[in-house]
Amino acid sequence: MIEVKNLYHDYTGRGEYAVYNVSFTMEKGEIFGFLGPSGAGKSTVQNIMTGLLRLQQGKINYNGKSINKIKNEFFNKIGVSFEHPNLYTKLTGYENLKYYAGLFSVPTEDPMKLLNMVGLGDSASKKAADYSKGMKQRLVFARSLLNNPKILFLDEPLSGLEPSTASIIKDIIIDMKKRRTIIFLTTHNMFVAEELCDTVAFINEGKIVASDSPRNLKLKYGEKSVKVEYRENGKVNSEVLFIENDKDKDRLNKLINTKKIETIHSQEATLEQIFIKLTGRGLS
Repeated sequence: MIEVKNLYHDYTGRGEYAVYNVSFTMEKGEIFGFLGPSGAGKSTVQNIMTGLLRLQQGKINYNGKSINKIKNEFFNKIGVSFEHPNLYTKLTGYENLKYYAGLFSVPTEDPMKLLNMVGLGDSASKKAADYSKGMKQRLVFARSLLNNPKILFLDEPLSGLEPSTASIIKDIIIDMKKRRTIIFLTTHNMFVAEELCDTVAFINEGKIVASDSPRNLKLKYGEKSVKVEYRENGKVNSEVLFIENDKDKDRLNKLINTKKIETIHSQEATLEQIFIKLTGRGLS
């Protein structure tokens, strides 16, 4: 288990907190999604947890021990995949993985096995400089799996990938979850969060404003609605009406009574709609 408690971070030293009193826990086999727009504090929290930023205030414990006291052990247990690839571009894809494998003091996976897993086997001998953006992203993801991590940090892991490639990466993430890996996933993509995450935390202006399973967030904050298509003056129009809104309820009854309805479908709130409701801003 990982416990983050009362985390603060101030880049300026003037009390202007990028992260303010953030607390959460992650269990084995859990995909924990950090959902928020750019600049909300997602990357700051991840960078503190992975040691790229100094822990200024608060606690981060792994299985009850402070990560400050088990740094070497902790870093051998984690894998990190950033949205912006940081690779040795003069090395091939295979050479990149081989080099990084040598930095661990624990057994590592076969680089070719990982390259094949992410669909880069045929490009193993190609220099990383000649990889497309999506290929570089897959190589960074493969690198995060080298040490068979117990904790996986993923920053926008599907951003910019082709649907077929994204599906491969999603399957690997789900397989890692089945192997009891703790997965910390930062994203502003509500569909990724909803599809993959067991728990979602909304972060805005450095603060967590809500945290629960996607389903429970919808039940707690979502408004039930229906999409109605009806014919009027020879044209098909559509409206979204909220069931708990008296005005919309009257409108729906009126449309039903006029017998002009062609289709009617119930809709549940999206995570983005709930985020907007709680914060007053969108995710993009």
